[in-house]
Amino acid sequence: MDWFWPEGFYALVMVGVFAVGSFTLKLPISVAMVIAAMTGGLVSGQGIPLRHLVEGTFGYLDTILIIATAMIFMKTVQHIGLLEAVAAWVIRRFFKRPFLLTMSIMAIIMFPGMITGSSTAAVLTAGALVAPILMRLGVPKVHTAAAIAMAAIYGMAAPPINIPAMIIGGGIDMPYVGFTIPLLICTVPLAVFTGLLLILPYLRKNKADEDSMGALAGELDRMEATPLTPRLFLPFFLLLVLLGGESLFPEYWPDLGMPLSFLLAALSGLLTGVKWNPLEAATEAVRDALPVMAILVGVGMFIQIMTLNGMRGFFVVSALALPAWLLYVGIATSMPIFGAVSAYGSATVLGVPFLLALLGKNEIVVGSALSLIAGLGDLMPPTALAGLFAAQVVKEEKYMKVLKVCIVPGLVTAAWGISVILLANYVAGVMTY
Repeated sequence: MDWFWPEGFYALVMVGVFAVGSFTLKLPISVAMVIAAMTGGLVSGQGIPLRHLVEGTFGYLDTILIIATAMIFMKTVQHIGLLEAVAAWVIRRFFKRPFLLTMSIMAIIMFPGMITGSSTAAVLTAGALVAPILMRLGVPKVHTAAAIAMAAIYGMAAPPINIPAMIIGGGIDMPYVGFTIPLLICTVPLAVFTGLLLILPYLRKNKADEDSMGALAGELDRMEATPLTPRLFLPFFLLLVLLGGESLFPEYWPDLGMPLSFLLAALSGLLTGVKWNPLEAATEAVRDALPVMAILVGVGMFIQIMTLNGMRGFFVVSALALPAWLLYVGIATSMPIFGAVSAYGSATVLGVPFLLALLGKNEIVVGSALSLIAGLGDLMPPTALAGLFAAQVVKEEKYMKVLKVCIVPGLVTAAWGISVILLANYVAGVMTY
């Protein structure tokens, strides 16, 4: 009967309008969210509240700036040739050591997601880079796509940039501080498991020999066009110093903020001795990041109207009323399903109420686990950003084949996230030692 309350009706209308706009009319997710937000204002008797819509637009301005500048840094790393040179070095170095090669490839795929907070960025940069290499080493293209998609999701959830965790924290005024170790606990074991499941068996079966190295020689030579020198690592080292110094020495280190740190690190690419076009890199970065930034603008409006018409409180009260066992089942199922719309939307609409319902457990650890589970939405059709792009990278037309391979690591990911939540206080206690 709760859904016959006014707030429940508003929720059904807003979600229904969004679903029709994004799935039936094929509107961009951001546009569908804006229309749903305006509809929510109308049905709740608020008209079209321009002030609240504008406030919602700027609700995630900090996160938008982080995404834009992080993408500029990532494009800088790509344009100066660092990403390709490192990948080529790793393949030559661990060519005859399948386990180390598997772990290294997973780390390479995760890296762009760790920096940008976007699984799409990880798939389209590092994923596109390693996909042909994995297939030439004997990994089936469906398994290659699945491994890329899962690694991209783990990269999105890994530190230093985890946007769903930032959104969840922002919903309860919890600063994005102290998330590094919990996020590593959430993601690193899963990345190892997925690599062992999807990549390692095929690398061992088709153990590297001179013939396979010969087949890769041309590709590796192209990737090594830029020599791998210490000078080439300057942007990465500078970013490490800027972000690490602020975390390790907060009393003495200037508070530059993440956006400025990313921009300074990107500018240092001009000192690497490699010729590249900064304007072109920045333009590509903003163009690639624009869909994600637009989604955050739409999410901000959506949440602002939810707060205005009482929906947000309704979700919190409903989550608090659930029995404990049903609460965990709801987290493991509803967050990935709603994440088909957007992992960021799932973190906002469901992540915050679930975190409030779990007060008493360490909020940072719980928020980290919820952000991981929300990231699974990037596998869910019809949007399935990470999964569909991974399928395109390996030229697999039937995405459902990729999704079937992702089922086992996806279920393990959800189970691991719930386990971290259940043991949140224990994990927090271990972190203090």
